[in-house]
Formats: sequence, structure tokens, C-alpha cells
Amino acid sequence: MKILYSPASPYSAKVRIAAKFAGLDVEAVLTDTNAAPAELITNNPLGKIPTLITDEGQAIFDSRAIMQFVDRSGGKRIYPRNAAKRTEAEVMEALCDGICDCLLAIMYERRFRPAEIVHQEWIDKQWTKATRALDYLEANLPRITKAPNGGHFAAAAMIGYLNLRFAGQWERGRPKIKRWSAKFAASFPELDAMLPKA
Repeated sequence: MKILYSPASPYSAKVRIAAKFAGLDVEAVLTDTNAAPAELITNNPLGKIPTLITDEGQAIFDSRAIMQFVDRSGGKRIYPRNAAKRTEAEVMEALCDGICDCLLAIMYERRFRPAEIVHQEWIDKQWTKATRALDYLEANLPRITKAPNGGHFAAAAMIGYLNLRFAGQWERGRPKIKRWSAKFAASFPELDAMLPKA
């Protein structure tokens, strides 16, 4: 199997972490979406990463669909069997992915528009959503156990992206998130090594 990915992508980090934890043998293939490589476009008409390609050649996208595939296919489940606990994990994943959506909207606005037409009100709106969600997360962090789940992986990937692109802009007033991130790194160093990188 292959995961087409970008090292800076929090969604790529989340699925690679999940696949490793689940014990799947997956090759990580560095992919530049701007170049629209044939392997990506052929397998995902949206041209987005991550995209997982199974041994049988089936393409699976987006990151949440990949997470569900990993849960069904791996040696270790990445979502709890208990329905209520599974819902909690899935909602945590949705929250963290949503924060990443806001952060990426900010990055794209700054990166792809000329400075004179950057829409600051749009950036401010996305940042307000992200910080409101971070405040919610500060008060509702999932406990780190020996059996982490998809919600944990999404949270770790999102915090990793914050540290990569927004260092010094989000930490104030959120000491629990910082401690949680450090505990995740100490508990799962092999997973922490897959967090977003430049």
C-alpha cells in the first residue's frame, strides 16, 4: 500500500500515524500537489493529499475515509468498539480537522494572493474559529492512554501543524494543550516523529 502525502500536511500526518499504529505496511510517497503528478491525479481526481492506494489498486481519499479504512484493515483498531466512545473519538477528530481547515485557509490566503489583495477579514474570521475551537479543546482534551484512537491522532497532527506554521501565536492561555502534546510525544515517540514538518 501507498500513502501519497506532504510532510507539512496535518491530514497526511494523521493517517500516517494511524497506519503505523495499526501495523499496516504502507509506503509513504512524497507528493507535490502543485505539480499534479500522474499517480495522484489518476487515483484522486481532486488532486489532494493524502490519498491511500491499496495493494489491489483501489484509491481511498479523504483523510477520514482513509482513517476508517485503516480501522477496518489494521491489526489494531484505531476507534473504540463502544459506540459512545467511538462517537467521542470521531467528534474529536472532526474538531481537530476543522481547526486545520481554518489554519490552511489562512495559509492559502497569505501564500497565493498578492499582498495588496489579501483579505484580512477572511483571515481574522478563520483565526477566530480556530482559537475558539482551541479554547474548547483546552477544556476537553482526550486522556492519553496506551490505546490511542483517531481523535488522539488528529489532535497530535493538528498541534504539530500549529507548531509548524503558527508557533508563538496560539500557546498563550492553553497550557493543557502544550502539556498534552509533550505527553503524546513521550508516550509515542515513533508516532510523534511523523508530525507535520517543513
